[in-house]
Amino acid sequence: MSGGSDGNSAYGHKAFKRSRSHFADRITSDGRDGWPVEAGRYRLVASRACPWASRAVISRRLLGLEDALSLAIADPIQDDRSWRFTLDPDGRDPVLGIRYLSEAYDKRESDYPGGVSVPAVVDVPSGKLVTNDYQRITLDLATEWSGLHRPGAPDLYPPERRDEIDTVMAEVYEDVNNGVYRAGFAHNQRAYEEACAGVFRRLELLASRLAGQRYLVGDTITEADIRLFTTLVRFDAVYHGHFKCNLWKVTENQVLWAYARDLFQTPGFGDTVDFDHIKRHYYQVHSGINPTGIVPLGPDLSAWLTPHHREELGGRPFGDGTPPDPVRAGEEVPSPGRP
Repeated sequence: MSGGSDGNSAYGHKAFKRSRSHFADRITSDGRDGWPVEAGRYRLVASRACPWASRAVISRRLLGLEDALSLAIADPIQDDRSWRFTLDPDGRDPVLGIRYLSEAYDKRESDYPGGVSVPAVVDVPSGKLVTNDYQRITLDLATEWSGLHRPGAPDLYPPERRDEIDTVMAEVYEDVNNGVYRAGFAHNQRAYEEACAGVFRRLELLASRLAGQRYLVGDTITEADIRLFTTLVRFDAVYHGHFKCNLWKVTENQVLWAYARDLFQTPGFGDTVDFDHIKRHYYQVHSGINPTGIVPLGPDLSAWLTPHHREELGGRPFGDGTPPDPVRAGEEVPSPGRP
C-alpha cells in the first residue's frame, strides 16, 4: 500500500508492516539538518483523508501556524503517480506549481524506496521534499516552531509530561493507529484476529483511563490526544466496516464516544475533518479490500455535534492559552450532517 493514506507501508502474505519514513530531515530552530524554521518557506502537503496527515493539520491549526506554514490539500483519490492536486485550478498546486506530490519527491531524490506519502513538508524555493516523517513532524511543530506560534497557543508537548505522553502515544500507535491497518490488510485469519483483538483491548484500556480524566495526559490537550482522535474520528465511518474492526463501534462506548465528541467540538479538531474525503479515499482507493469501489451512505454524522458533558471532568483544553482563531477562508470543511 505504498503511497497510501497513511505514511509509507507494505504488506505481504502474513502481516501488514508499516515502513519507516525515508526522508527524516527535521526543520529546527537552529537549522542543524540544513532546514531552519522560517516563516513562509515551507508548505505542508496533506490529505484530509489520511489520519497521519490530519495530525499535522490539527497541530498547525491549534498552534496558529497558518501564516508561517502554508497548506496544500491533495485530492483524496490518488492515481498511479501518487497524490494529486486536482482540487486546485488547472490541477496544479498554486504555490509549488506541481500536479503530483511525487514531483517534490523526485526533486529531492530519484529512485527513492517506498511510496509517496503524506504528510509531507516541501521547501518552496527549491520545490524539494524536506520530510515525510509523520511521527516527528507534529512534535517539531510543537517545539522547534515555538517562535512562530500564535499568542495563546497551547503547549502540546510539555517537557514535564513528555515521558508519559511518549508512553501513551507508543501504545496508541501500536495497537490503535496502526492496529486498524494491520487488521484491515491482514492476509490470513490469525493475523487479522490478533490485530483486531489488540485494537479493542487497547480501546478498552483507554476508555478506563479516560473515564475519570478529560484528556489522556494531564488536564490539557496534548499530542497524545491528537493522535488518538484521528483514529477515533474515522473509526465508525471506515475502520469498523472497511477494516473489519467490528467488535463494537465508538458510538457504542460511552466514554470514548463522549471523549471523541469533546475533541471534535474543540476548535482545531472537528473543523479540520472532512468525512467525504475520508470515506471516498478508503472505499475507492483500497480496491483489494473493496473492489466495487462503492462508498457507503452512513453513518449518520449529526451526532458529532451533540452534548458530551466531558467538561464536568474539569480540565483546561488549551491550558493557560486560548482557542485558535476561526478557520481561515479557503480551508473550511463541510459540517457533519450537511452534504
